[in-house]
Amino acid sequence: MARKPTAKPVAAGAFLPMSRAEMDVLGWSELDVLIITGDAYVDHPSFGAAMIGRVLEADGFRVGIVAQPDWKSLEAVTVMGAPRLFVGVTAGNLDSMVSNYTVARHKRKLDVYSAGGVPGRRPNHAAVVYAQLARRAFPGVPVVLGGIEASMRRVAHYDYWEDKLRPSILTDSKADLLVYGMGERAVREVASRLRDGRRDLGGIAGTAVLLGAKASASADFSKCIMLPSWEDLQADVRLLLPLTKVTEAQQTPYCGKRLVQMHGARAVVMEPPAMPVDGPELDALYEYPFQRAAHSSYQDPVPGFATIKDSVIVSRGCAGGCTFCGLGLHQGKFLSSRSVESVLKEVRRLGELTSFRGTVSDLGGPTANLYAARNGHVEECRECHRPSCLWPGICPHFEINEEPGLEMLRGARQVPGVKHVFVQSGIRMDVALRTPEYLRELVQHHVSGHMKVAPEHLQPDVLRRMRKPAGDFPAFMAKFSELSALVGKQQYLVPYFISNFPGCTGQDMGVVEDFLKQQRWNLQQVQDFIPLPMTASTAMYVTGLDFTSGKPIPVVRNAGDREKQKIMLRPNQPAGAKFPTTHFDAVD
Repeated sequence: MARKPTAKPVAAGAFLPMSRAEMDVLGWSELDVLIITGDAYVDHPSFGAAMIGRVLEADGFRVGIVAQPDWKSLEAVTVMGAPRLFVGVTAGNLDSMVSNYTVARHKRKLDVYSAGGVPGRRPNHAAVVYAQLARRAFPGVPVVLGGIEASMRRVAHYDYWEDKLRPSILTDSKADLLVYGMGERAVREVASRLRDGRRDLGGIAGTAVLLGAKASASADFSKCIMLPSWEDLQADVRLLLPLTKVTEAQQTPYCGKRLVQMHGARAVVMEPPAMPVDGPELDALYEYPFQRAAHSSYQDPVPGFATIKDSVIVSRGCAGGCTFCGLGLHQGKFLSSRSVESVLKEVRRLGELTSFRGTVSDLGGPTANLYAARNGHVEECRECHRPSCLWPGICPHFEINEEPGLEMLRGARQVPGVKHVFVQSGIRMDVALRTPEYLRELVQHHVSGHMKVAPEHLQPDVLRRMRKPAGDFPAFMAKFSELSALVGKQQYLVPYFISNFPGCTGQDMGVVEDFLKQQRWNLQQVQDFIPLPMTASTAMYVTGLDFTSGKPIPVVRNAGDREKQKIMLRPNQPAGAKFPTTHFDAVD
């Protein structure tokens, strides 16, 4: 049971404090927890710092936020004084290198998670820089890493932007603990232990820690899985393949084992993932008093918030296991969904806001039409180490249920003040073809004229390396067209294709090019492949080996050759036309 604060909590109409003046209004003399984030502070459940802050607040802790501090100044993070328990550090909703650089390794002109879109407000490798800053600013105060950057760099990994291997982020950051995954369970345990005077933060599910040399030498790792060491990896980069396979296979809270990776004489010990938050506990997270707004101190809007401010998250986790995506390694493959009533309650609150204009932009999550689907509910799931429940085919134990989704969509349309409800998160086409009533409802009522789908490629060998099903896209296209005509609507699919994927040749890309010519399609965007830390596709990119067979595959590396594949995705556009590239979907 969490201890109640001695000072009054944040009022229902207030943000978490960002300054000493805001603390004074609350009557707080000190913070229990300080969160440093690389994003602007937006009090919305889609922003990790806000969610973790509200979770701790609900448990009675006094939480403050420092957003995008000047990393060259200690004073930038000491504005509210030293926290009593710990400093939480996150690079933000994206890996800071993705935020700062394009696929061509050019500096970005826009940071969508900064006020006004101004770039340069977060450092490269922000989690490391902020953690080191916190260590200097608050000697003796524990530093805890979290967020996507920490999750995907928790073991030794390849950094595309520096084009080199890097050790676990724990070694550079000097943090006391790393929380990976969504983090609510782990951070509650951390706060509880520190509140009770316990400094030992080991053994918490969903965390990793760097032991000292003496502790590493005396530890019993006999029941752990030993990963290739940092030194072994540097000597033979091909070891990135088995390292990634083992890490991915143990990404299960039911049967995952502790992983250990030696860095010299010191051991990085990674506990199995935390159990996903589900049921009433998941519903409760989204009922915290989020302001659904950027902090009042900002004069300019935060572009990334504008796209999701009228959206509602309905589910978590991704069962797809796509090799280019970090969701399975961050949120996990086991799905959890909010109750229909909880979702409709949030839609009703949204409809009461003066800023709401009648359109719910999205009822979604990692994959919108996996709402209410289940895995992990039978013993076979709990003994399974497969990274995907949907590839090479849908697992017979994967439970698909379209009824709750239909109830949710129909209920949301009836909420007073709601004119339109759209689903923009993207959907699994293989699952949609198995849920005809849901798909009919989606096409008739919840498409804003364009529906995002992600076939990613059309060549079977490339799709296999992506862990994407082959053959579903043409069938889905035909069904979408049929249903749109049936309801008398002119609607369009917006497909995403990936260029320059490991193992994809110019001839393979030609399959997509020919299809686009045949359909006379002008793509709005293309996902040009970026090797994200810890993913299976990155292991293939670095080693030049197929992830399954271990056989050599071609890999496109230099900018000129990469541009050739990108051009093949715009065969119906005039030469020189601007062609936007996206890769955020793989890491959001």
